[in-house]
Amino acid sequence: MDLCENLISFVIPCYCSEKTIKQVVDEVINEFRKQLKYDYEIILINDCSKDNTKTVIKNMAEENHKIVAVDFAKNFGQHSALMAGFSKVKGEYVVCLDDDGQMPIESVFELIGELENGADVAFGKYEETKQKWYRNIGSAINAKMTEILLDKPRDLFISSFWAGKRFVIEEVLRYDGAYPYIGGLLLRATQNMVCIPVKHRERLSGTSGYTFFKLVNLWMNGFTAFSLKPLRFATFCGCISAMVGFLFGIITIIRKLLNPEILIGYTSIIAVILFIGGMVMFMLGMLGEYIGRIYICINKSPQYVIRDVVDERRIK
Repeated sequence: MDLCENLISFVIPCYCSEKTIKQVVDEVINEFRKQLKYDYEIILINDCSKDNTKTVIKNMAEENHKIVAVDFAKNFGQHSALMAGFSKVKGEYVVCLDDDGQMPIESVFELIGELENGADVAFGKYEETKQKWYRNIGSAINAKMTEILLDKPRDLFISSFWAGKRFVIEEVLRYDGAYPYIGGLLLRATQNMVCIPVKHRERLSGTSGYTFFKLVNLWMNGFTAFSLKPLRFATFCGCISAMVGFLFGIITIIRKLLNPEILIGYTSIIAVILFIGGMVMFMLGMLGEYIGRIYICINKSPQYVIRDVVDERRIK
């Protein structure tokens, strides 16, 4: 990747955002008209939207040579779209944001200021989120699980509105697996990350493309690709179950020897069988998840497939 100093690259994954993406891009451009220090470029990635997003971003790229439009051949997800965008950036700093207008564009230069002061990555931390209740619950679960499984610092808030230095992006791009998880890749690349408080806006239009099941799939991508702790947890549970079963057997034998009239409990046996059987199935499922993802990665399943690119950049 070529490097242009004093250039900020924006990477925006787009999914069914024909009604919002132009307003988001216009707001970014207007912010840069207020200052003279930095130039900008905007990478828009259409993640195989069901609406007219492809045409909208293509027209913007043809009208403005600082905008690049990338069109996916199928839906690969937000994190794959970010990886595709990273491969196109030329800026000294890279800013990621969503296409729904909820990100406070006016706070971009606050994030850049943190990078200039020495941080490698700066996240926007929302004082209050404007999203559905299950997204708030999902975000809380994701934050806690990331602390446990990926060793995220407790005071670090990972959001989709963030800025990073070029070397961090280059390190992220070294990952060529089929299941990218940006939070895990950033945590693997650097520990020098900070947060700044920002306001979360209401969506300009429509609803989030993330369903609860898509969130679960995203968590699985992160936890199985960047941590062995789920397997260690399964091993720990197996050991505990074996110990409990062994102790229960010893207690049963002793009770039977002390009081031969005690009948062997059918209910307790069934409960133990169901418990152990459930633990075994859980462990096998976790192991199968790892093996399946290894198999897909070995077969070189792509992170994304690009159908078309409109790139007429002439940035000096």
